[in-house]
Amino acid sequence: MKKLTKKSAALLAAGLLTCSLLAGCGGGDKKDAPKDGKAAVAKTLTFGCQMYSDGLINPASQVNCAWNVSRFGIGQTLFRFDDNVKAIPQLAESATPSDGNKTWTFKLKKGIKFSNGTEMTATKVKESLDWIREAGKKGSSNPTKFLDAGAVVTADDAAGTIVIKSEKAYPDMPASLADPAMCIIDVKGTKNFDSGIIGTGPYMVKTFKDHVGYEMVANPHYWNGKPPYEEVKIMFMGDASAKANALRAGQIDIAENIMNVADLKALQADKKFTVQIAPGTRVAFSWMNMREGHPLANKALRQAVLKAIDYKTICKSNTIGGLYTPGPSVIPSSLGYGFDKLKNPYEYDPEGAKKILDEAGIKDTNGDGIREINGQNIQLRYISYANRLLNDFSDAHTQYLKAVGIGVKSEYGSSDDQWTKLVAGEYDFNNNNWNAMIAGAPTIFMANWYSKNKDNFCGFKSDAYDKAYEEMRSTMDTKRYAELMLQCQQILIDEAAALVDGYYNSCIIYNDKVGSAHMYPLDYYWITDEIKPAGAK
Repeated sequence: MKKLTKKSAALLAAGLLTCSLLAGCGGGDKKDAPKDGKAAVAKTLTFGCQMYSDGLINPASQVNCAWNVSRFGIGQTLFRFDDNVKAIPQLAESATPSDGNKTWTFKLKKGIKFSNGTEMTATKVKESLDWIREAGKKGSSNPTKFLDAGAVVTADDAAGTIVIKSEKAYPDMPASLADPAMCIIDVKGTKNFDSGIIGTGPYMVKTFKDHVGYEMVANPHYWNGKPPYEEVKIMFMGDASAKANALRAGQIDIAENIMNVADLKALQADKKFTVQIAPGTRVAFSWMNMREGHPLANKALRQAVLKAIDYKTICKSNTIGGLYTPGPSVIPSSLGYGFDKLKNPYEYDPEGAKKILDEAGIKDTNGDGIREINGQNIQLRYISYANRLLNDFSDAHTQYLKAVGIGVKSEYGSSDDQWTKLVAGEYDFNNNNWNAMIAGAPTIFMANWYSKNKDNFCGFKSDAYDKAYEEMRSTMDTKRYAELMLQCQQILIDEAAALVDGYYNSCIIYNDKVGSAHMYPLDYYWITDEIKPAGAK
């Protein structure tokens, strides 16, 4: 799969389509070139961002909590992903596979300490990897999808190595260990796992205010040089224009993912700001609840849903403004994986949607404009939240579906509401935006539709899909992997298993007090030591 992952670097070129749709990336070429500044070098960085999982940083509890650890510059992993979505060393120095990739030996970098001054030994790394897999059983982050529960970790402090032995082969274990859930923390030194994780990142937590944000300070023991800022303030704020207005007012210096197209264009045109867009690896899609007893267990209804929605027009609308590219697969088109070979039987055709419903006996018998199933009006629960334009997609979908007689009830709340209802199965549609390149390849992401996976939240079941997926996750043959990935994508399309909004690209925007920053395709990294104040040497 390493060759495929390298090929996925093509997304860096393909993703630039978003920049052209937004009439230029406005300063994108300056991303790593520090600006000249005569003013005193800033000692504090203020960052505005969306709040996920109440802002908590316990990597064992939820996926978003684990991402918060990495995104806020608190914790780091043995390996991290570069611009080509390739795992490269971070806390580790090297990785050596043996025994058919069932055994991996990792050489750790020397001289690394946690933010409390404790040395990061091989034993500490083992403790962290063992803890996350055990503690993760109580939460929903499911870290064992990156390192299985049965894998045995042994530590050699004298040699500075850990050895991981597993019954199954890992085509690329460094990529699995690069996921934020696998951040290396000082387990014994951490007193508060929710908001006080002790990691190896450039910054550490000073104070946390619920639903407000964090005050971070420089890690005095940071292994990769002195952190660029003495203090970093994390401010939670919603989407729409909140972050743009805060940037203009000077309340924040840098923000992630401003989703109001008018605001984004205005900031691109303003020389005080740099807008940096990274071709992304994200797909926005709605889970469709296919569990028994739910309306969308009816395949004809799902097929009609897909035919009833004009995805291309939505993605070109003034609201979405080119920030998404439409497509039928749950794997972004820019990643390759046979996208151009896929066949979509559900192009926009409202009359065709009505015909499917009529032939399936899903009709409006009482003339109220809403079709019925089993004598009851269809009223689909649509769960969504205000991030990355998800509510805008959900609103548009609702209007298209009502036009063909499918009733929809919107339930818009927080990202935590969305996640809770997804896990509990309390939804018909559940809109969200996911990274498809988890662990550097789409394998783990595609497990969302594998019937034997506990994270199959939609109840999808296909023997053909299961067979292809099981072979795909174990093969070492890159050509065969590509063939199987294509099969899995086509099965999901044919079975109308997901409502795909489109493919999203991430961005950061910063003012002229910031000299340099960097946005990666995998948005695991927001606050890093690459963000430096203007005028810094």
